[in-house]
Amino acid sequence: MTISTAPTPPVNTQPLLLDVSNTTLTVTPAQFDRLCTDNPDLRLELTPNRELIVMAPTGGESGKKNFKLSGQLFVWNESTELGEAFDSSTGYDFTAFGGGKRSPDVSWIEKSRLEGIDIVGFIPVAPDFVIELRSATDSLTATQSKMKEYQRQGVHLGLLIDPQHRKVEIYRSGQEPEILESPTQIDCGDVMPGFVLRMSKIW
Repeated sequence: MTISTAPTPPVNTQPLLLDVSNTTLTVTPAQFDRLCTDNPDLRLELTPNRELIVMAPTGGESGKKNFKLSGQLFVWNESTELGEAFDSSTGYDFTAFGGGKRSPDVSWIEKSRLEGIDIVGFIPVAPDFVIELRSATDSLTATQSKMKEYQRQGVHLGLLIDPQHRKVEIYRSGQEPEILESPTQIDCGDVMPGFVLRMSKIW
């Protein structure tokens, strides 16, 4: 006698993806560090309110412009050797000062401020200079909030570059933001002697 058995349903081995784009996720700094370790290919940030931000890779246009900005800083820093420059994959830890954990698109720290500082992980001091390049999908309000956080943490000079509107917002310590319309260059010499950021390739 033949005994028939019900067919075994196929096992779904595909990962189940959870869309959290419209949800606020809150994590502790320790949990954030673990997420960064477990997901090295993701760009993550932590706000002062402990909200987790997952940043998508930039498009080609933003990547090209960011490379041009980083390149100018690299050339100047190599010639002056006044500090260290960092790219967008570098994280800063502001949690000891009431901030979050951030990754500016471009940043620079004066050499003496790095003496005795461990920079293997998140850098525990505020950079002297940062650039945030706004992409087409970035919220202007959220990016401005990030710039104000940098300012509170002691960043001396911050540039929010908005190619969509051809504007640059300049954030200096203890001052209200200055807005420039389609500038051809930005003199950063008050923080980095001799460094002038050329904007012709960005617009």
